[in-house]
Amino acid sequence: MDVFKSYLLHGAQYEPDDLFQIPKLRSSKLTPNKLIPFSQAMRTIDHRQWVHFYESDEKIVRVLNNPKRYLPILQKFYGVISFDLSVQRNMPLFMKANSIGMSRALGNYWQQNGIEVIPNVRFNGADTYDIAFSGIEKFSTIAIGTLGCLKNREDRQYFIEDLEEMMKRLQPKNLIVYGDMPDSIFEKYRDQTKLIHFPSWISVVHGRCK
Repeated sequence: MDVFKSYLLHGAQYEPDDLFQIPKLRSSKLTPNKLIPFSQAMRTIDHRQWVHFYESDEKIVRVLNNPKRYLPILQKFYGVISFDLSVQRNMPLFMKANSIGMSRALGNYWQQNGIEVIPNVRFNGADTYDIAFSGIEKFSTIAIGTLGCLKNREDRQYFIEDLEEMMKRLQPKNLIVYGDMPDSIFEKYRDQTKLIHFPSWISVVHGRCK
């Protein structure tokens, strides 16, 4: 019995100097036309869109617990933005690394099974940089979520610093932003990258998106 789901790492590659051995994840050459959260994707018949996991952990952890069950469902869609487990500032580093590593392992599994994947980059504080940015292609398409990251002044300041470091290290060609994308934070990057904004599902449903 593969208790640790080592099959998720079949075919995975790693940066030679990465202490944590976070799997590399190449980015799709495609860009999403439309996003749907995983919880809604399970009940839709419209598969002409991309699935994302910017939802609370309890809504998406079933995919991590049983990846094989959800593989044929995700294969019906145009692609996915890779898994998004929480990375909280008050977590010890091994838990942060585990969240990022397991998210990346799932992304590798999906790619190995023919799914178009765009890497989600989840960071939170300087101690996560080497982990979160390792194995992500420079000058490619990546995605981030801002839900819960801008709710107060302290969180906002951390996010601004983390985003600046990500942009400096990865220099993405396209940056997909799910959730709020205030000009006060993102405007400075418009000359550096193509910003692709998707308002949150709740904003769309309740008509609060611009």
